[in-house]
Amino acid sequence: MSVQYYEGIGRRKESTARVRLMSGSGKFIVNNKEAADYFTREGDMQAILAPLATIGHDRATYDITVTVNGGGVTGQTDSVQLGLARAIVKMNIDWTSAMRKGGFLTRDARIKERKKPGLKRARKAPTYTKR
Repeated sequence: MSVQYYEGIGRRKESTARVRLMSGSGKFIVNNKEAADYFTREGDMQAILAPLATIGHDRATYDITVTVNGGGVTGQTDSVQLGLARAIVKMNIDWTSAMRKGGFLTRDARIKERKKPGLKRARKAPTYTKR
């Protein structure tokens, strides 16, 4: 017997998250840890679960499994949120407009700018001295 799940992949900066959403008892596992133990910063769990709140569902009706790697805490949080929103849309295509209106389906394309030759960082130039 195979379990029916919906998968969404989210990316942000250097982070990639694969989110699997299935009906269940409300378990939320991130990299084989409880989600609250993995995302300990205040507000991160609310940000991640915001797509579910948008469609009027609570997390108790779904089991969510996430594999996330790369990047930092903020990048991982945003990538999991995008992956969850994409999985929700795969589950029911009618929720696409609600997800778009909430801004959950837009991929944040900003990445770290490369260092340029002659500069200290991407844009910081050495101090100018007249004499």
